[in-house]
Amino acid sequence: MRVDNAVIMAAGTSSRFAPLSYEKHKALTVVKGEVLIERQIRQLHEAGIKDVYIVTGYKAEQFGYLASEHNVKLIHNSEYLTRNNNGSIRAAREVLNNSYICSSDNYFNINPFEQDVDDSYYAAEYSDGPTDEWCLEEDGSGYIRKVTVGGRDSWYMMGHTFWREDFSAEFLRILDETYDTPATRDNLWEKLFADHLDVLRMKIRKYDPGVIFEFDTLDELRRFDDSYVEDSRSEILRRTADELGIKQSEIVNINVIKSGSAEASGFEFDCPLGHRQILY
Repeated sequence: MRVDNAVIMAAGTSSRFAPLSYEKHKALTVVKGEVLIERQIRQLHEAGIKDVYIVTGYKAEQFGYLASEHNVKLIHNSEYLTRNNNGSIRAAREVLNNSYICSSDNYFNINPFEQDVDDSYYAAEYSDGPTDEWCLEEDGSGYIRKVTVGGRDSWYMMGHTFWREDFSAEFLRILDETYDTPATRDNLWEKLFADHLDVLRMKIRKYDPGVIFEFDTLDELRRFDDSYVEDSRSEILRRTADELGIKQSEIVNINVIKSGSAEASGFEFDCPLGHRQILY
């Protein structure tokens, strides 16, 4: 079937990417010379998917240029701080049909998108040994029959997904029925999918290692793009390193510090001077 459009979710705060995400949305990070979300838009356009929507929330103002420069449409998720990513799915409900659903922080080494797709699927890579990712089991026809958080020697969710028109309609029906329940508020849309595998039929699209990348932390980004080792592109880290008399490369294992609310109040890290905390 012909793909109607793509929805790229870019509403989240990406707190694990602190402190870079305090200054710029993670989706706008330059990786190997190209802005993450711009690369994804380009790949979609090259595959013939011209109708692209970006769901914004955190630092939404930073995405305004994409509409004019890259011919995309912006949808705002006003609930980005109070709900998990199911809020972004609901914000885009009017455009969901035969649709790609993408995460704005994925880097695809080769273009995974196609103009025609046979069935709903979730992209996956294989883990040799243990993993904390969402692991998948398939039935004899290739449809996902079980989802578990964590496992070993298993295919796991990684990257984009495609929703066929009937999948989109059924998912939105279930989301509407459960949207106001406390549990749904904090859940990923994938949890809702995993709870309704009997009616939400989706296959696994298997990819070789080295095709799909995701950078949850600065340390992970540094392993992929070593230009970030000495220059994090972060004024906060540059200033922190200067004040401590160390190199930016010596600031590692960064974790966000949160107050009682969803807002970050600083970050902590390891360096040659020991464990340090920076509060705002």
